[in-house]
Amino acid sequence: MEVGVLYSGGKDSTLAALLLEPVADVTLLCGTFGVTDDYEHAHAAADAVGFDSQTLELDEAVAAEAVEQMVTDGYPRNGIQQVHEHALERAAAGALDAVADGTRRDDRVPTVERPLAQSIEDRYDVAHLAPLAGIGRSAIDALADDHLVVETGASETIEKGDYESELRALLAAEYGPDRVESVFPSHTQSRVTGRR
Repeated sequence: MEVGVLYSGGKDSTLAALLLEPVADVTLLCGTFGVTDDYEHAHAAADAVGFDSQTLELDEAVAAEAVEQMVTDGYPRNGIQQVHEHALERAAAGALDAVADGTRRDDRVPTVERPLAQSIEDRYDVAHLAPLAGIGRSAIDALADDHLVVETGASETIEKGDYESELRALLAAEYGPDRVESVFPSHTQSRVTGRR
């Protein structure tokens, strides 16, 4: 089975790939809207853990809509969900048997609810896999400590290839850096630099 895993270079998507590795041919899909070259950090992380990676071209109009949603809401949740669903759709439209991501049990965003997963499977004739869906944060952290070399830092400073960095760049260009700080709460991000 050929599986494309939406990949940010962080510990969650890397653990999802590691869990699928014994049973599937895994390719890591590094999404980009073409706004920044931050997706290259995800490719570097993929190389560091020994997986093939491909660039997944995303529609910049979706990112612009997500930024407007975030500004309207005053927080990023709905915009990030919109972007994640778009990325899943783009990945599912490729010539793969399955798509997967690093969403986990305790995530507030992004999430993949059953109706969305079934819709993607039905429309694109692919399987949707969620290897971390039943795993909580403490178990994720323990697995990462055992199997990965991980750097952590504040979300606005760590270089990672996820949607957030491009959305931050678009938001800053349109509304200024102060608006980025008011919309995106600071939180800890991870970047994988190798396997243990």
